Amino acid sequence: MKFDEIDESCVNAIRMLSCECIERAGSGHPGLPLGAAPMAYVLWRNHLRLNPDDPEWFDRDRFVLSAGHGSAMLYSLLHLSGFDLTMDDLKHFRRFRSRTPGHPERGSAPEVEATTGPLGQGLGMATGMAMAEAHLAAVCHSGEEVINHRTFVLCGDGDLMEGVSYEAASLAGHLKLNKLMVLYDSNSVSLDGRADRSFSEDVRGRFKSCGWNYLRVEDGNDLSAIDAAIERAKQQRNGPTLIEVRTVIGFGAPGQGTNQVHGTPLGEKGLAELRRRLHWDHPEFTVPRNVRERFRQCIGQRGGQAEAEWKCRVNQWAAGHPDKAEKLTQALNHQLPPDWKEGLPREVTGSESGRVTSHRIIQILADKLPFLWGGSADLASSNKTNIERSDLFRAERREGRNIAFGVREFAEASALNGIALHGGSRVFGGTFFVFSDYMRAAIRLAALQKLPVIYIFTHDSIAVGEDGPTHEPVEQLMSLRAMPGVSLIRPADANETVAAWEAAIETSDRPTILALSRQKLPVLSGTAEQAEEGVRHGGYVLSPQEGAWPEGILIATGSEVRLAIGAQKLLRQSGHDVSVVSMPCFDRFEKQSQAYRESVLPSTVRRRMSIEMGATFGWERYVGLQGISLGVDTFGASGSAEDLMNHFGFTENHIVTLYTQAAEKPVNLVHPQVG
Repeated sequence: MKFDEIDESCVNAIRMLSCECIERAGSGHPGLPLGAAPMAYVLWRNHLRLNPDDPEWFDRDRFVLSAGHGSAMLYSLLHLSGFDLTMDDLKHFRRFRSRTPGHPERGSAPEVEATTGPLGQGLGMATGMAMAEAHLAAVCHSGEEVINHRTFVLCGDGDLMEGVSYEAASLAGHLKLNKLMVLYDSNSVSLDGRADRSFSEDVRGRFKSCGWNYLRVEDGNDLSAIDAAIERAKQQRNGPTLIEVRTVIGFGAPGQGTNQVHGTPLGEKGLAELRRRLHWDHPEFTVPRNVRERFRQCIGQRGGQAEAEWKCRVNQWAAGHPDKAEKLTQALNHQLPPDWKEGLPREVTGSESGRVTSHRIIQILADKLPFLWGGSADLASSNKTNIERSDLFRAERREGRNIAFGVREFAEASALNGIALHGGSRVFGGTFFVFSDYMRAAIRLAALQKLPVIYIFTHDSIAVGEDGPTHEPVEQLMSLRAMPGVSLIRPADANETVAAWEAAIETSDRPTILALSRQKLPVLSGTAEQAEEGVRHGGYVLSPQEGAWPEGILIATGSEVRLAIGAQKLLRQSGHDVSVVSMPCFDRFEKQSQAYRESVLPSTVRRRMSIEMGATFGWERYVGLQGISLGVDTFGASGSAEDLMNHFGFTENHIVTLYTQAAEKPVNLVHPQVG
């Protein structure tokens, strides 16, 4: 492919628009756009299959800007390529409620495939996208290429310093995701100074050891060399490819090649000097006509033709395989088949752990939802996440529905986000609850992007026992409840676990965490009739008081609901008539009407006690200033579950003692007149 002066102008248009956006905003990162514009241009000009007229076309290539601080470059590319992003949008870069926020945000502008900025996670999400493409292509394959696209990433030195990039690269290499390609903007500079202050590893050796192909372009301004490297990478069949492109950060600007141009606007004089060096004589925010024509011809025409050809193939496939086509359409549109709940257990008898109930549910759902898949961080046998009638997803069997993420929780959570972003799947992932801390940053991005990822976190309390405090979650419940946009459900028994899975599957706009027990839980009286609606509402009166009005309220979650009901019976014997509220999901409860919340937790009943094997911080929301909380505000200990529960006071007798002592203290009880 030959490049000409117009192509050079296109590269400089990306550079200038990016820097003008940053200058207008008074903040931003000019270094990456100035250095990486050539590789981005070549990728978009010759290789990416995108259609500006239909940004959500499903078989488009995915482009993830993992180095999200270079967002001005992405917005410039979108505008120049003809996507619905105007020059006024560029001029409002980084302003409140603009379509061009400081770091890329999924949904703010077309073709922003992922919310990036926390370094390394873009590579993790791209790995998930490539996994989803490979899996869906295999599931849908019937002789026609219904799904066949690539995932491209642009990353920098900072991305490769973050540990998640190693986890993701290791997973991608193991799975031989040959349609995943990373353009590495290798400029040896990070925010604080030269990268060799903290980063000196052999990147080639690292990625080769992970099963990647490695290519290198010595001059980041050599469009032909970049083009040849990308073309060569597209031919690889034995694994993903990293192309290291040696660039000069802030190319053309005063201070180029140093950290001075990483994250600071160039200023009026600096911008003028850049114009002079790039021979850019056009007014601010001006794009020459020949530049616009080149972008539209190369990107719009190629993408429009590719989508038209794809639609023909899909129509032929759908005509021959209507059942598969219907189910894929449902998956793409987050629709559920009418009979998806059939077969779910409704009247569970006996005792079983939350993880075992969950495992049974997964088998039933897997039959009803063919695009449901997921896995665990080398804990499938403990988390009970395996789909029994399916194989592992691996290089030799892409249709497998069980993902062996290995001991890579951060990459697992990032990949789950990528699978959800890709579309066409419902996905879940598991680990021990305490190790959700390794996933936290990715869970946060799932919430920001409103992704319906389902997390199966088992071993949910100090009842883990013998594994000791390193494996016993204490603060995780409240810390994840504090994260906006996340539903955390901690079911009390098998019936609530069924209801929790139903709620998770029906949710399309946020992640759901299922905090499940290792130990067996007895089926509680009343949950068979109330759990479905109770969990959907987040909290409900499971065992009401005997009289017209409760003296007090015991509020519990998970395995502790059983203790609350046992304590309720003992309290009645001593004249204390209390109700028991099961509160499996705080955020769902908070979304209910004031009238509903009042019916569960009457404001006039101020004697309240929370019971949960986790940090008490946060329970004051429901128990109030005159209530008490039984919890665990230290780390756990090693020992049997029974010993630990006795030590920390999680017994019916201790609950009765605490409540009775509190009840003896004066309290302003304002009960309404009854009758």
